Amino acid sequence: MNWLEFEKQVSAKGFSAICGVDEAGRGPLAGPVCAAAVILPENTVIEGVNDSKKLSKKKREALFDVICKTARSYSIAYAGVEEIEELNILNATMLAMKRAVEGLGVRADYALIDGNRTPDLEIQSEFIIKGDAKSMSVACASILAKVSRDRLLYEYAKEYPQYGFDKHKGYGTKAHIEALREYGPCPYHRMSFLGKILK
Repeated sequence: MNWLEFEKQVSAKGFSAICGVDEAGRGPLAGPVCAAAVILPENTVIEGVNDSKKLSKKKREALFDVICKTARSYSIAYAGVEEIEELNILNATMLAMKRAVEGLGVRADYALIDGNRTPDLEIQSEFIIKGDAKSMSVACASILAKVSRDRLLYEYAKEYPQYGFDKHKGYGTKAHIEALREYGPCPYHRMSFLGKILK
């Protein structure tokens, strides 16, 4: 497959700082949503990169460092639980993506966004459905977002070991739901996601 097809199409229009953007953590019951933006040097393919969901934890961790070293610029940003509750998860995801793009040390002039809509950016952008399996820069962003969020959940697990955040990363597994029913929610839980579980 051609991992650079989208980047080359945009580059041919005269754009030179093309960032890929993806998020991690829309579905979990706890923790923030994380987004990353990555600008790679032109025509760069990083071996082993794929949609973060298709990679092992060990592979993602190794690629995280390679991507950070290779990228012209990268940025990782969050929208927290309070923002998810206030804005809803979709709008909070868009906010995290916007923060990631605006946090880049090199100003992007075009954004490739994973998904089916784009955040409100000051630069041109387009969305790519399943972009993390089609675009190298979006796939790199998916890895940075996933690893960064997972690391945060490991910290939450130290603070609240009873929930098992280190194992399920906040997703609604059977063990997580059982822990919620036994202990109730902690400050990292998204209360709007827990309605049916805590009835």
